[in-house]
Amino acid sequence: MRTTTVGNLRILLPDLDPDDLDSTSDLSDDLSDAAVAGASRRGAALDGIRVRSSRITGVDLSESAWETGTLFGCEITGTDFSGATLSGVAIERCAVTGCRFTGTGLTDIRLKDVLFEGCRFDYATFIRVTAAGAVAFVDCILTDATWSSCRLPDTVLRSCQLARLELEACQLHGADLRGNSLHDLKTSLGNLHGVTVDEDQLPDITHLAVTELNLTVQRR
Repeated sequence: MRTTTVGNLRILLPDLDPDDLDSTSDLSDDLSDAAVAGASRRGAALDGIRVRSSRITGVDLSESAWETGTLFGCEITGTDFSGATLSGVAIERCAVTGCRFTGTGLTDIRLKDVLFEGCRFDYATFIRVTAAGAVAFVDCILTDATWSSCRLPDTVLRSCQLARLELEACQLHGADLRGNSLHDLKTSLGNLHGVTVDEDQLPDITHLAVTELNLTVQRR
């Protein structure tokens, strides 16, 4: 069993042996113990596909539509999901590295033991995305993204770009936001109820409070 720790969060990760994986370029059917590299499924419909214990590298899934289905125990690297729509997909025990989700729509996604590292989520939309277990975003770009009605308690965001990230009716209690600039978040303070921040972020929180309350701050 392979694990990693981000902040105080311990995440279970896939432990794949390349010798156990069968090479394929087909992502149109259920996969198990497969290695998919360099394939293109741009604009494809991937309804109900289940992928288990597999490695996906450099695949073009941009503009695709993936409804229901699962990703379990997978390593996903350098894959392009930009402009795709993912709905009702369960993602568990996965390491997602260097992938592009620019403008991606993620709706009713269930996450458990998932590490996103070095991924782009700029202009992406998260709707009712739920963390059922450990989830972390490390060195990710989330600028101009929107999180709406998401339940992501105890999630860790570390060294991420959050400029103009919009939070709407989210539950982030216990989330660890240390190590990120919060100055340009587009959110009410209620969305940050119960999160963990560090002392260096207190001016950002003050700025959000002044903006939300429409305070006038004057010198004596």
